[in-house]
Amino acid sequence: MALDRWIALIFVAFCCIYGYAAFFTMDQLLPPFMQRNPVWPSTFPKILAVLGGIVGLIVLLGVEKSDKDAGPSATDINYRNLGEYKVGQALLLLAFMVAYALLLRPAGFLLATTAFLVAGSTVLGERKFHIMIPVAVLATGFVWYLVQEVLGIFLRPFPFFMGT
Repeated sequence: MALDRWIALIFVAFCCIYGYAAFFTMDQLLPPFMQRNPVWPSTFPKILAVLGGIVGLIVLLGVEKSDKDAGPSATDINYRNLGEYKVGQALLLLAFMVAYALLLRPAGFLLATTAFLVAGSTVLGERKFHIMIPVAVLATGFVWYLVQEVLGIFLRPFPFFMGT
């Protein structure tokens, strides 16, 4: 079985577990007044689980591939040539994501997100720091403003030692 189908199999298994949690465990603790609402907190996870399962099954069953594709094309993932892919970049981005999640509270949203965006784009090959840093700062500030002021969800903007 090709590498993309193995990944699709893992993805379908994840969607089944996620769907089980969304359909059977998330709504048990809802208060009675919320049980009559048309949209529950589990509505979006249910939609994601179903759509993810469908997409995973399409890839797993090979429905997206046409009959004329007898051999592998140049765009297929070849597991024998994994050294040619940029696995180091992907692993470094995953490490940055973990570091971002761990630094989000102590460093604050603005500093952690800006640092993650700059570091991530540097790993991906961007070298125009005079454009990259202002864009990261503006994007971070815009997202913080939307979450904090528009949605009303508290998001610690600064490091813990600077107060709330």
